[in-house]
Amino acid sequence: MLLAIEAGNTNVVFALYDGKNIVHSWRCKTDAGRTADEYASWLYPLFLKAELDFDAVDDAIVSSVVADANFNLQRLCEKHFDTTPMMVGHDPIQLDIKVKIKKPEEMGADRLLHAMAVKRYYKYPAIVVDFGTSTTYDVIDENGDHCGGVISPGVNLSMAALRQAAAALPKIAIKKTDTVIGKDTVHAMQSGMYWGVISSVEGMITRLSAEMGVKPFVIATGGLSPLFADGTKAIDKHDEDLTMKGLIAIYEHTRKKSKAA
Repeated sequence: MLLAIEAGNTNVVFALYDGKNIVHSWRCKTDAGRTADEYASWLYPLFLKAELDFDAVDDAIVSSVVADANFNLQRLCEKHFDTTPMMVGHDPIQLDIKVKIKKPEEMGADRLLHAMAVKRYYKYPAIVVDFGTSTTYDVIDENGDHCGGVISPGVNLSMAALRQAAAALPKIAIKKTDTVIGKDTVHAMQSGMYWGVISSVEGMITRLSAEMGVKPFVIATGGLSPLFADGTKAIDKHDEDLTMKGLIAIYEHTRKKSKAA
């Protein structure tokens, strides 16, 4: 099986892929100081619960936007799974897409994975809305190529900034409110965060669609995507595994090209 690892700013996701489906996935908080042995000691009981052992893994691929985590994730694969992982962004990889921005080398690995996943699993043109540490919009054109996008502050970052600027405000949970008009401070804050984000997403999709000149297929992903995908008809599909699917698509496309060569 393939062990696919995607390290984001908030979480590191580990998934096992059997060649057809993602059969298991787990996530832990991103910590650049976590050692290979610490990752292994965390994963070991999860493998046992799934009735698997580390020998079930025969290949690995790693994508990371946290450069300081790369060494230990690579070392995890080498030491505990006895395989040298393909490192997206470092090793030569084959892409099934073009990156149509001014400086393709600046493209974040996660956003590249979104485009690969859309090309393989969905119709396009498309927009991917990722509710992560930042809220990003990736625009995929009619050829399945990444042609740019938008990066804006994430929901939790916005909430933290609000509380930092106004110390008297309470800490709240982000939730969908029944009414937009808040009847107390907590209700007003929850409404502002939830419906403010929804309004921003709807407005951004409208503007992006106008520039694209077509109605795109809109996919939501990221940690908070289930909450916000439920609040607007502007989002056509929620896929929490989209980034991981893109990572697997890169792996399979690269391996196929390598064997053909």
